[in-house]
Amino acid sequence: MSDLVVLANRALIGGSFRPAAVHVEGRRIAMVRPVDTELPTGAAVLRLADDEVLLPGLVDTHVHVNEPGRTHWEGYDTATQAALAGGVTTILDMPLNAIPPTVDTAALTLKRLAADGQSHCHVGFLGGAVPGNADRLAELVQAGVFGFKCFLLPSGVDEFAPLRPAELTDALGEIARLGSLLMVHAEDALTIADAPPAHGSRYADYLASRPAEAEEIAVGAVARAAARTGGRAHVVHLSTAAGVSVLRAAQRAGVRITAETCPHYLTIDPADIPDGATQFKCCPPIRGGADADALWQALADGVVGAVVSDHSPCPPAMKDLDAGDFGTAWGGISSVQLGLPVLWTAARQRGVPLSDVVRWMSAGPADIVRLAGKGRIQAGGDADLVIFAPDVERTVLPGELRQRHYLTPYNNQTVTGEIRRVVLDGRPVTDEPGGRLLSWEDR
Repeated sequence: MSDLVVLANRALIGGSFRPAAVHVEGRRIAMVRPVDTELPTGAAVLRLADDEVLLPGLVDTHVHVNEPGRTHWEGYDTATQAALAGGVTTILDMPLNAIPPTVDTAALTLKRLAADGQSHCHVGFLGGAVPGNADRLAELVQAGVFGFKCFLLPSGVDEFAPLRPAELTDALGEIARLGSLLMVHAEDALTIADAPPAHGSRYADYLASRPAEAEEIAVGAVARAAARTGGRAHVVHLSTAAGVSVLRAAQRAGVRITAETCPHYLTIDPADIPDGATQFKCCPPIRGGADADALWQALADGVVGAVVSDHSPCPPAMKDLDAGDFGTAWGGISSVQLGLPVLWTAARQRGVPLSDVVRWMSAGPADIVRLAGKGRIQAGGDADLVIFAPDVERTVLPGELRQRHYLTPYNNQTVTGEIRRVVLDGRPVTDEPGGRLLSWEDR
């Protein structure tokens, strides 16, 4: 017997929209049938309006929650509320900027204790690969992390140090042995050290402080290390055409390397960033133009497999808005609630279909981290569903954001698309936390 039947004239199934009746039993999709099939007795029925489409729950594998230790930046209660409001039913929590960072099982236990009971969407965890913890990666995999994050240059917080080239190779060798994944912030430290330092209120000066060559060199180094070790590498927040070219060549050569990008690299034009608007600061920086075009093409070609938020909030004071100094402001963009409408708005202008956008934000990231059951509407899959009105225009208002702090580059922008309702684990969401803590072993 079905517990719930969702009836939609347009449901995203198998890569295209069609009418469907999605039958849910417990936490799973039991079957997908024609929309005019006789309804089972006793099942609750959720019928979509004519302007709504049914989507799989989005999966965001790059979210900085920061609890414990920096909960005043962002915590599980607020981050997961924001995720659900944006149609994101599953997040993976980055190992920084919490204190302690998730570089051993003791820290992972603290993370899980903090998240337990206040997560509104499903939450999985990533471990950290830092100097000196290569012998801890195995125990973190056994404890359930979905992969590891590392930096090749200073991360911005002292407690999460970068890997040197030999350490990167060692980490990828261990990753290969464990069958896990290494997510890499790929910017070359020496190239950035030789660039003019970030300073002042002009965005162009900040952009010059982190040249595109830094990403090109670093992606090449990651690809070579992955080729030598057989480890599976993933480049986070890819931002440049040069990085795309290196990635494309490595994939053609059979290297086990994937990549993601973020809505801000695809949608924001640096020419529209006013002086002192440090809410736009992120690392690597937003480049626009030919770099954005190359990223869109890489997504279309499957070279880049996912679009995720890199939700990296902080208290507004850390953005140094009064001085507007890109050198002193914290680098990070808050957008876990806004990714789908922001990206869909830009995609429509480029003639990119909604089915592609949703794949990049659901099945794409789920497949990279091997989150079985997520990101697709199909029999046997998890019953995490989103009801979306793709043609509704609205203005992003700070007061509607569920994240801990209001600041985002998208405030007061007009976007297209509205998340109307979310079904999590087969139940329409309520104000009470209903998310589960996910583990690699029981995914």
